[in-house]
Amino acid sequence: MRTMKDLWERNARYFPKRESLVDGDRRYTHAEFASRARRLASGLYGLGARRQDRIAMLAQNCAEFYEMYAATEYGALLFVPLNFRLAAPEIAYVLKDSGATMLVYDEAYESVVQAVRAQVPEIRHVVRIGGTAAGAHAYEAVLAAGDEAGPPVEPAPHDLSVLWYTSGTTGKPKGAAWTQAAVVSTAQMNARVAAFDGSCRTLQVTPAFHIGGRGYILSSQWDGGAAVIQKAFDPLAMLQTIEREKITHTFMVAAMVQAVLAVPGVEKFDLSSLRTVFSASAPIPVPLLRRAIELMGPVFSLQYGCTEIGCIAALPRFCVQADGPPEVVARLGATGFPVAEIEFRLLDDTGRDCAAGTPGEVVVRSPSAFAGYWNNSNATLEVLRDGWYYTGDIGVQDSEGCLFLVDRKKDMIISGGENVYSREVEEALASNSDVLECAVIGLPDPKWGEAVRAIVVLKAGSTLDETVLIEHCRARIARYKCPRGISFVDALPRLATGKIDKPTLRAQFRAG
Repeated sequence: MRTMKDLWERNARYFPKRESLVDGDRRYTHAEFASRARRLASGLYGLGARRQDRIAMLAQNCAEFYEMYAATEYGALLFVPLNFRLAAPEIAYVLKDSGATMLVYDEAYESVVQAVRAQVPEIRHVVRIGGTAAGAHAYEAVLAAGDEAGPPVEPAPHDLSVLWYTSGTTGKPKGAAWTQAAVVSTAQMNARVAAFDGSCRTLQVTPAFHIGGRGYILSSQWDGGAAVIQKAFDPLAMLQTIEREKITHTFMVAAMVQAVLAVPGVEKFDLSSLRTVFSASAPIPVPLLRRAIELMGPVFSLQYGCTEIGCIAALPRFCVQADGPPEVVARLGATGFPVAEIEFRLLDDTGRDCAAGTPGEVVVRSPSAFAGYWNNSNATLEVLRDGWYYTGDIGVQDSEGCLFLVDRKKDMIISGGENVYSREVEEALASNSDVLECAVIGLPDPKWGEAVRAIVVLKAGSTLDETVLIEHCRARIARYKCPRGISFVDALPRLATGKIDKPTLRAQFRAG
């Protein structure tokens, strides 16, 4: 397969009656899904969308979101999925940066869209999902007006397919541009790495606008499997859906695992259909992962990737063991082994390869690499060098090559001339049974340059204090790595991807 159109047409031909997409009461076979995508692509063409035009979308998870992914691929358009949690000015920035001329949106965002349109006059057409509104085309009407044969356009592998905007942890969001060939490559790679097949039923609850919100869907459908969509994360609804739909694969970040384990009566749900629960974005704290394995069994697969590259490393479920030799148990805090399809290096500050046990920057070369940042050649040149992508993540490999992430390069704390990796401190904190979740940041300090500060959420009813928790850390890591202060909070701020929002924490505590 060379383009995503090839995948949709293959599924429609060979698996026409298999379920492709489930959204509540709506169920589409692969033949029905391809038909709707073709007609939608044709309908968008009828509104004036031409090859490589940018089409944006604002909605929570729904069947229409995945139809739009496919329709823009049929039409050789460039899809711009929008983070629905952004404020109107932030959405306007992405629309202007991408040069979008059309916006598809859910009726729930009518007021946001009206505010955005006033700021982005370049948006010539808006298409509304649900209800009607003045000046907006109805989504189903656009689809119904389309030709079953699709638009008079043939996508090519080098056509740009999607602009996935980064979460903006290091500044304004940047649009990572992926070609159709790269999307095909990552779908195939993930299907192999995650052992998907045509019998898989994948539950998608994380946002569709993020690369992780689509990657597992593609992998599931690579050989004609099915995707089940949940509008947003709700731990009880997730358990009910797994039981009702006989879900085989799903994805959860650490906070989601914590919430699912906290559902009253969680042990009564039939989760026996689950084969694999993926976790990425950030490692699950080891104590939490242990509890999850005790309840759900050895179904967890740890993965590491990024918006610009896709999958980089994975620890398959048979390697995620709560019991065994120390070196095996230690890998509960790992991200896994570099996947076979990529070239992988760990480099020190001089550009030399790091030996086992020595931290270095993760640098990769992959067939699924992004083409560059949209409208931002400076940022592209900063991270893409001779075909290698410099992730900015600091990792260390054990003697067998298993990768552990220890920090972001720009997040690394330098205290008294020593490098302190926040992940190591967070693991020490999380090993205390009273700690629900935590984050470690560096704050300016006149003596040490930076001081290690921990922000901690305690479990309900805990009376753990700062002194006891710092002593707990000192028994596990070097004194210079331990927090010099701890702030207890009710909750930690998060990005849409589920990652803890450390820039916000730094801003809050520096101001304080």
